[in-house]
Amino acid sequence: MNGFFQVPKAINEPVYEYAPGSIERKKLKEALADARSKVINIPMFIGSEEVRTGIVHEIFPPHDLKHKIGEFHMGNGTHVQKAIDAALAAKPMWEAMPWEQRAAIFLKAAELFATTYRYDINAATMLAQSKNCYQAEIDAACELIDFLRFNVQYMSEIYAEQPGANSKGIWNRLEYRPLEGFVFALTPFNFTAISGNLPTAPAMMGNVVVWKPADTQIYSAYVLMKVFKEAGLPDGVINLVYAPGPEVGEVIFNHKDFAGIHFTGSTGVFRHIWSTIGQNIAKYRSYPRIVGETGGKDFILAHPSADEDVLVAAMVRGAFEFQGQKCSAASRTYIPQSIWPSVKKKLMAEMATIKVGPTEDFSNFVNAVIDQKAFDKITGFIETAKKDGVEILCGGTYSDEKGYFVDPTIIIAPDAKYKTMCEEIFGPVLTIFIYDDQDWTKMFDLVDTTSEYALTGAVISQDRNAIAEATWALRNSAGNFYINDKPTGAVVGQQPFGGARGSGTNDKAGAKVNLLRWVSQRTIKETFTPVKDYRYSFLNEA
Repeated sequence: MNGFFQVPKAINEPVYEYAPGSIERKKLKEALADARSKVINIPMFIGSEEVRTGIVHEIFPPHDLKHKIGEFHMGNGTHVQKAIDAALAAKPMWEAMPWEQRAAIFLKAAELFATTYRYDINAATMLAQSKNCYQAEIDAACELIDFLRFNVQYMSEIYAEQPGANSKGIWNRLEYRPLEGFVFALTPFNFTAISGNLPTAPAMMGNVVVWKPADTQIYSAYVLMKVFKEAGLPDGVINLVYAPGPEVGEVIFNHKDFAGIHFTGSTGVFRHIWSTIGQNIAKYRSYPRIVGETGGKDFILAHPSADEDVLVAAMVRGAFEFQGQKCSAASRTYIPQSIWPSVKKKLMAEMATIKVGPTEDFSNFVNAVIDQKAFDKITGFIETAKKDGVEILCGGTYSDEKGYFVDPTIIIAPDAKYKTMCEEIFGPVLTIFIYDDQDWTKMFDLVDTTSEYALTGAVISQDRNAIAEATWALRNSAGNFYINDKPTGAVVGQQPFGGARGSGTNDKAGAKVNLLRWVSQRTIKETFTPVKDYRYSFLNEA
């Protein structure tokens, strides 16, 4: 069958509110109860096999450490090699499949997540990653669905981009080939949507993938993989493995057919990977594509004209939704002295209303951080601030008795370069620096140079000239810049997401530019009236 196929126009998936008495609230609570009632046994997916090694690691909700919900089978480097072999074996079939057939698989997956499995993927994310119902909804359901639908649209737009000019008797065209070899997707715990997008974006463009999720995201990754399979994804196109990072890297980054990495995680890990790829560059068939989104030390800069209620809401939501475990989370805020007393009063009143506890109780705004390592790191920053005699405006308390709970904490920085103003914490800790109003323009350089990151940032102001000044001065300080809003919550198709400097390669997730990284163009020139004589006119004597 031939045709210039047009895919369904992508629109953002509506976000359910889960209000009391709503049908979606009832269905989600039922899905949560069902998930809590069983212990699922999670294999690796390699080619056509579900691989169980017998080396089992248990899974407990971060907020309920005595309630087992699953177990996964840990592999090793041998399984990674098998995954590569399975991917390469599937490659000829997959890259030869007509693009509209690939598109249909991912559009069907989006539909399944929007309907049949919406509450299952949300419940999995709520339990295994301790996200409240709304945070799970905007992530595991809506953003995931948006990634799949918008990426299909971007794929069709890319294939439609062809040379605009053809000389007489010549037809020029562009072919968008998948990369030679396989792509490695290394995904984080904090967003189920990212975990779904990193392997599927390259696969959509005809690539085959080896996918390793964070151990703390495997429970949700299992649901993702099952739905991809149900949607018709052929065996071997995406292979899901669990193994220690060093063992995975040893196999992946020494393989001649390694074609690229799609990564979200820490800056340190990404730099190590980049260094390893550089050292092994002569081993590869082609220069690998390196696409990564890493850390952040994201800011809110308030002007004296700021609407105080907008500022307070931006801080509370930006810093404490999903316990600050977003690379985009507000971590440092700069507030002018003139409005601080009033802002402080409003902020403290709002913080007093926040409830902390398990995700199954929908009245809890803040839940548990992901694991013991994160808990220790976050509380270490809090304890350092206490030892330094720094003012802790609220919070500063925590407990890991029942779950990894850290109360939302606000620190008042004694100076603009205090430790918690500069270093990534990745937890529910916000540090505020109070500046003199006349130093507004001086704040630009301070904000820009305080950290190595450049992911997200926000300016809060009702003065258009101040907004214009900040937007220009901070143009390299954040890949996603927000005006009168919190620095989190990028929506696929509306705000493509990514940053530069220490925050990554800025190959915007949720944008056409990201998919272009997973293809290699071939230019085809076809001549209908070929030249049959080498001689040019200038060679004639007269």
